[in-house]
Amino acid sequence: MSRAATKSFGLMAAVLLASAIAPPVMADNAEYFERVATYPVYQNHPDGAQATTAAEISTVSSDGNTLIYSDALSGSIGFLDIRDPSSPRGLGLLGLHELGSAEDEPTSVAAYGQYVLVVVNSSASYGDPSGRVDVVRISDRKLVHSIKLSGQPDSIAISKDGAYAGIAIENERDEELGEGGLPQAPAGAVAIIDFKDKNPESWRLREVPLTSGTRSDPKLLPLLAKAGLDTPEDPEPEYVSINTKNQLAVTLQENNGVVLIDLRTAKLKRAFSTGTVDLEGIDTKDDGQLDVNGSLDAVPREPDAIAWLQDRYLATANEGDWKGGSRGFTIFDSRTGKIVWDAGNSLEQLALSQGLFPEGRADKKGTEPEGLAIANYNGVDYGFVATERANFVAVYDLSDPKSPRYVQTLPTTNGPEGLLPIPGRNLLAVASETDEDQVRSAVSLYSFGADQPQFPQLESNTKSLVPFGALSGLSSDPKDPNKLYAVSDNAYASRIYSITTGNPATVDSSIPVTGASTDLDLEGIAAREEGGFWAANEGSTGKNNKLVKIDETGKVQQEVALPSEVVGSLQKQGLEGVSVRGTGKDEEVVFTLQREVPGESFVRIGTYKPSTGDFSWFGYKLDPAVEGTWNGLSEITALPDGSYAVIERDNQPGPAAKHKAIYQFEGPLAQQGDSGESVPMVHKKLAVDVLPVLEQSHGWTHEKLEGLAVAGDQVYVVTDNDAVDEATGEIVFAKLGAVANVFDLQDSPLPDAASQGPISEKPGRAQLVPLA
Repeated sequence: MSRAATKSFGLMAAVLLASAIAPPVMADNAEYFERVATYPVYQNHPDGAQATTAAEISTVSSDGNTLIYSDALSGSIGFLDIRDPSSPRGLGLLGLHELGSAEDEPTSVAAYGQYVLVVVNSSASYGDPSGRVDVVRISDRKLVHSIKLSGQPDSIAISKDGAYAGIAIENERDEELGEGGLPQAPAGAVAIIDFKDKNPESWRLREVPLTSGTRSDPKLLPLLAKAGLDTPEDPEPEYVSINTKNQLAVTLQENNGVVLIDLRTAKLKRAFSTGTVDLEGIDTKDDGQLDVNGSLDAVPREPDAIAWLQDRYLATANEGDWKGGSRGFTIFDSRTGKIVWDAGNSLEQLALSQGLFPEGRADKKGTEPEGLAIANYNGVDYGFVATERANFVAVYDLSDPKSPRYVQTLPTTNGPEGLLPIPGRNLLAVASETDEDQVRSAVSLYSFGADQPQFPQLESNTKSLVPFGALSGLSSDPKDPNKLYAVSDNAYASRIYSITTGNPATVDSSIPVTGASTDLDLEGIAAREEGGFWAANEGSTGKNNKLVKIDETGKVQQEVALPSEVVGSLQKQGLEGVSVRGTGKDEEVVFTLQREVPGESFVRIGTYKPSTGDFSWFGYKLDPAVEGTWNGLSEITALPDGSYAVIERDNQPGPAAKHKAIYQFEGPLAQQGDSGESVPMVHKKLAVDVLPVLEQSHGWTHEKLEGLAVAGDQVYVVTDNDAVDEATGEIVFAKLGAVANVFDLQDSPLPDAASQGPISEKPGRAQLVPLA
C-alpha cells in the first residue's frame, strides 16, 4: 500500500483479486472455499435499494453461467450472470404476474436443459392449497408450459439422469389456527414429473399420496404409523432429494421423519423416524449471557433439508419446527433408518467459538440448521450445512459418512437457506433470504481451491471454549506483546476477553465485570501498566457516561462521571474509546466521545488525571458525512511516540459504507489548539483507510469498526458483530502491519488533514496483512 507522506504496504488486495478471477491452482492442501462475491439482490430489482426482495432457493443453467433464484418477497424469479464469479451481474427479474397472478409465490426453482422449472404456490388459503410448475425457457424467459399441482408445493429436485422431477407438496399448517399444531387437512403428498422427451407438453405428472382417506378427512398410512411419526395423517413433506438410483427421500419435518419413494414405480419403500437427541454444553437461555452450561433432553430433530450421500446414506439439517430442532445435522443409513453419525452439540459450539452464536435465539432453536447440500469437488464429497440464525455455512469432508471431518466455516449474509454447489466450475452459491435494513438479502459466491480458509480471523478453541461476541474495544497488554484485551458492549453482560495474536488469533479467557452501580455498556478498554483496566461506559444520557476503573479480577473499583456541565446535554452516542498512559500520579486517561455535544461542531476528546480528578478537553473535527448519514469516533489508542490514533467511521454497512478510517494526531494534547473554537482543536492526519480491509473478503461490509490497538510493533483492528442481531455476525480481526508503517512516528507536528482533501481523494488505501 502506498499513501501520501507515509510508508508502503504490499499489493495484497490486487493479488487476491487476480486469484479470485482466475481458476484456482490447486495445491495439495487446497481444500478450502473462499468467498469471491456478495451480490445484494435489490441491485437486480428495478426499484433498487427501495425494493423488498429476497433470494431464497437457486439453481444454475446447464453451462453454469446463469444463476436463477426464487424471490418470494417480490413474487419473481431473478437471473444473474456469474460467468465472472467475482463480479456477478444482474440480468433482471421475471415477475410471476407475467405467468399467472401477482399473488403467486415462487417456492423453488430447478434448471433442466434449456428450461427452468418454477414451483409456484397459488393457494387461496391454508385450507384450500394449490400450486403449479411453470416451465420457462431460460434464453427468452417465455412460459412454454404449466403443470397443475394438487396443493401447495415447497421444494423440487431433478434426478441425475434427467428422467424425473420430485416435488414436495407440503400443504403447510396454519400456525394461527387453534394451537397451530397438527393435524390440519388437507394432507400433503409427493408429485413426480416424468420427462418423457424434450417437449414439456408431453411431460406427465404422477402423485404419490402419503395418506389414505379423502382430501377433507385424510387417514394415516400404516407404513408411516409403524415408523413412529408424530402425526402421520398430516405428513407435511418439506424437502426432497434424489440419488443416482432414482430413489427419492423426503423429509416430513413436523412429523420428525423421512420417507423413501421409488420414482420408477411411485411406491413408498421405507419410512423412519429421525428420533430425538440429548444435548449438553449449549446456550439455552436468552439472558444476555453466552453460557455453555445448558442442556436439552429428548429433542426431536425435525429435519428440514435432506441430501443423499454415496447413494446409501442420508444427511439431514435438523432445523426443528414446533416441537424440536436438535441444532445440528445427522447422517442416516437409508437401508435401516439407523443413525451412523450425529453432530450433537458440535455445530452449536462451533458458532460459540467463532463469535457467531445468536444469543437472542438461545431459548428457541439456536443456530437453526436449515439448508444442506452435498457435492463432489476434486474427488471428495463435501457437505454444506447452512445455519439460518447464525449466518454461516459449515463445510465438512464426508468421505467417511460415519466420521465427518469439519473443514471450515463460510460466513454469509443473514438467513442462508439455498445452497447451490456448482462443482463443474469449482463454485458454491449461497442464497440468503433475510432482507433487513442493515443487511440485505444476497447471493454469495465461493470459489473452491484455496490453500487456507478466510475465516475465522478470531476464534476460541472448542476444547476450552470461551464464547465471545459484540467486541467494542481493544487494548494492548503492557506486559506481553502477543496479548490483547477486548471488551463486549451491552449486547451481553460485560466481560473482558484475553486474546493471543496468531493466525487465527485466539480468545483464551474472559472475566465478568462485577460490582458496578448500574448496568454497563462498555465501549472501550485500556490495560493499565500497574494492572487492571480503565473502561469507557457509554450512557443513555450524558450523566451516565463514566470512566470505570476495573481490577485484574473484573471487579469495578471506581466510577468517574464526566462533568455534567460539559456532556449533560448528550442523549446518546457518548463515551466510545479510552486509552491510558503513565503510572501513579502521572497516570493519564484519554477518552473520546462518539458524536458532537449538541450545539458544538466538533467531537470532544478528553483527558482525566486520576491523581487530581481534573478533566481537560480538546476538539476533533470529523470529516463531512454523506447526506443522510453521520460520522463519528469509535476508538482512541496511544501510539509509541506520544501521539494518538482514532477510528473515524460512518454509520453505514454494506455497499453504502464509505468511511472507515484511522486518523492520527499528535500529543501531548496540551501543546495543541486553535483559538477559533471554545476548546483547542487537535490536528488530525489520515493514517489508514480501513475500508479496503473490510471489503477484502468480499462479504457484507461491516458498519462498526470499533477496536484498535498496537501489540508489540503490530497494529490490529476488530469489528463489533452486534451479537448477530440484525447483523451478519462475522467478525473482522485484522493485522494492518507494523506500527511504523501505519503511522508517522515523529517529533514534528502533523499537518492538518483538512489541507489534504477528503478521504476519497487520497491515494493511500490499506491492505490486509495475513495474521502471523
